Amino acid sequence: MRNEALARLAEERVDHRFKGLPPDADGLTVGELAAQRRNLFTGGFTTPVLALSAERLEHNLRLMETYTARHGLAFAPHGKTSMAPQLFRRQIEHGAWGITLAVPHQVRVARAFGVERIFLANELVDAAALRWVAAELAADPSFRLVCYVDSVRAVELMDAALTGAERPVEVVVELGAGEGARTGARTEEECARIARAVAGAGTLRLVGVAGYEGEVPRADPERVRAYLRRLVALAADLDKAGLFAGGEEIVVSAGGSAWFDAVAEVFAEIPSLSLPVLKLLRSGAYVSHDDGHYREITPFNRVPQEGALEPAFRLWAQVVSRPTAEQAFANAGKRDAAYDLHLPFAQVVRRDGAERPATGVTVTGLSDQHAWLATTAEADLRVGDWIGLGLSHPCTSFDKWQLIPVAQADGTVVDYVRTFF
Repeated sequence: MRNEALARLAEERVDHRFKGLPPDADGLTVGELAAQRRNLFTGGFTTPVLALSAERLEHNLRLMETYTARHGLAFAPHGKTSMAPQLFRRQIEHGAWGITLAVPHQVRVARAFGVERIFLANELVDAAALRWVAAELAADPSFRLVCYVDSVRAVELMDAALTGAERPVEVVVELGAGEGARTGARTEEECARIARAVAGAGTLRLVGVAGYEGEVPRADPERVRAYLRRLVALAADLDKAGLFAGGEEIVVSAGGSAWFDAVAEVFAEIPSLSLPVLKLLRSGAYVSHDDGHYREITPFNRVPQEGALEPAFRLWAQVVSRPTAEQAFANAGKRDAAYDLHLPFAQVVRRDGAERPATGVTVTGLSDQHAWLATTAEADLRVGDWIGLGLSHPCTSFDKWQLIPVAQADGTVVDYVRTFF
């Protein structure tokens, strides 16, 4: 990655654009503020403020690095979860092959910071975006982009937009996860037709197959493994038909954050093919993990000897109203907290520098800027208290905060993560 582009993030000035940061830090650069090592609770930060745990973030990065190495997997974590180039760099430093993204804007962000390998887990038929990709490939021999294709029509549109391109765009045929699933060709026969169309397009190069097992209808271990075995068999059939001829490797890719244990198991069964196989896992939510959706379904729950991810996010809000003994309101709402899958979870209360469990406090709803709190007789909650909330689904947490403090366990803020959504 480009160190100079990352260094420029530290030169950005702190101002009103960034929620939760100390008002008296206006005018400082991000690097200058980080060097002050302010305390999240006593250093002038205002509520609501989202923080990443420095220790848990590092733990999660290391855990997935060792997991993928242990199972012989290459790793391209889905960067759309965070859209944070600083985290892209740390993921690559922890062994990632590259970064997975979903739309052209995200690819442009990654390229601005020098990411050299991008897996675009989506169809790309936008002519303007394809011309930009072609220019990037022509300008940088080290840049590699692989994207999905799931129809002959898509092949035709890509080929037309890329006429005259210096380098072919690498594509993988996407096999859909079943009827009612998201994208992807529904049958192996259709995948073969698409592969042959790619072979006839001089602007494209077929390099493998891919899919997303998280879309398997009524997913359970048996159904997920069955779909992944179809994906592996498809790669073998296309290889037998000579459709990967002239390449250097065959890409077989899958893996969200719910079933990567099944991906590791089935990908270990991939037979010997005519070229080396890049077994590419794409799980992205691991980097921050969460206190709800992914904590419930992480494969590490099924295989505990592999380790355990740790939730790294906490949203700090302040109690601003206590109208009754059964109700309170904090100043964080839909603009601040992920809520698409689960409401936030009340975890701890801070008062006068002391922290204790948020016993008897439950988040029951979110308004734009308020969290609705139900309180039992056990809840010792006053106006002015800080309340720490656990969050569900990191994919909709990062996008609400442009500059996120990274805090150690004692509250010392050691860094700030810039996001680009």
